[in-house]
Amino acid sequence: MIGIGWLEGLLNSVADHGRELIGIKDGFEDDNFTDSKLCHRLLEGKGEATNIALAREILRRWRYKDVAQQEAFLNLLSLEFDVDTQAIAEAAQQFNSGERSSLLNLVRLAEAPRQELFRRLNMAPNGTKVLVSMRESLLKLLKQNPQLKNVDTDFQHLLGSWFNRGFLQLERIDWHSSASMLEKLIQYEAVHPIQGWEDLRRRLNDKDRRCYGFFHPALPDVPLIFVEVALTTQISDSISSLVDPSATVAEEPPNTAIFYSINNALTGLRGVSFGNFLIKQVAEELKDEFTQINTFSTLSPIPQMVATIVSYFDETNTKHSESERQHVLSSLKMLLGQSADFELTQQSLDTLLEGEDALKHQLCLYYLTQLKRADKARDSVANFHLSNGACLYRININANSSERGTNESWGCMVNYLYEGDKVVSNHEAYANKGTIALSKDLQRQVKSLVSNTL
Repeated sequence: MIGIGWLEGLLNSVADHGRELIGIKDGFEDDNFTDSKLCHRLLEGKGEATNIALAREILRRWRYKDVAQQEAFLNLLSLEFDVDTQAIAEAAQQFNSGERSSLLNLVRLAEAPRQELFRRLNMAPNGTKVLVSMRESLLKLLKQNPQLKNVDTDFQHLLGSWFNRGFLQLERIDWHSSASMLEKLIQYEAVHPIQGWEDLRRRLNDKDRRCYGFFHPALPDVPLIFVEVALTTQISDSISSLVDPSATVAEEPPNTAIFYSINNALTGLRGVSFGNFLIKQVAEELKDEFTQINTFSTLSPIPQMVATIVSYFDETNTKHSESERQHVLSSLKMLLGQSADFELTQQSLDTLLEGEDALKHQLCLYYLTQLKRADKARDSVANFHLSNGACLYRININANSSERGTNESWGCMVNYLYEGDKVVSNHEAYANKGTIALSKDLQRQVKSLVSNTL
């Protein structure tokens, strides 16, 4: 922390001197210093002091922009700092004609100038933090402004490099961590919201709970991603005992680690993957601390199940082809034991599933194993764990009775099991063939499921 403060002070001092050199007195009023001109000057600049000053000024302005002004700035990046397609075509022609020396020029032109602009903006004090925030604003605007996709693509490419696993530090977060850190846990916990300080204290109890986060040198006070772990004597089938602030603290030595909540703290880093490294490194930390722990499992939500299944009922939904939609609806009706002309709506489905645990189980199994995006699991949480080499171990009915759990998955949750000697082979099979690793019990159930939906 002391080192970071010293470095920021030095950069600010350099930037202050550079600001005088470039003549900025009031960047908001002087037409000689429009956003466009400042960005072009930063790209063309060679002096370190002036470049840091320009970068700080551009990012300072960004922090004061309203939504409309942010949109205008991002459109500026999209249009004025995009690739020159004509120049790329000419360079490619030169390369194809046998001028091998033109390769470097082709590579240079293939990268949008805004990537170098982002790199230079990152030189400013707190530059990384502001750029991550800028991407968060971009993501909010993207749906209504698809032309900004090129900016987001470059952002994701660069952030993926800057937040490479090699720069991340794993740290345990406990009740003795700083108050600001604990406040961030409460703020960023989105899977199972923390209901105040007593709830947080229970989740950080030293006897049967652990919490770990990945940190980056440029953002030392923010856990980029954090995981909450319960230390138990069996694989949990319900979330209530894990997040209940009044839950009894386990006395017996644990032999099982349950990863029950994984949260990405910064929206601006969406698409930059940390979780696979986090789970594996935390597992190693726990093995070192508790030599008797030999089972590593999750208790995971199924956040898109209800919404995805219901989307097949909607004739106007353009995400599914009509042939796929009809195939899925036919399978759903067969699973539910309904006639072909049964009118399937969310309301009729919710009514049909009331108290019918076996039907919920069938729908959940169908959703997790049969509904695919290409050859991968459609559910994002399932895809994450299966990609990491876990196996789909067990489906738990009535595992989450909260309003959110009911709305998202009819209260169902899943255990994904990380078996050390099978993680690599599971990962390879899923990555190369889309093969979903299943427990023996679920293997038998899937065979029956497939035969009943043909």
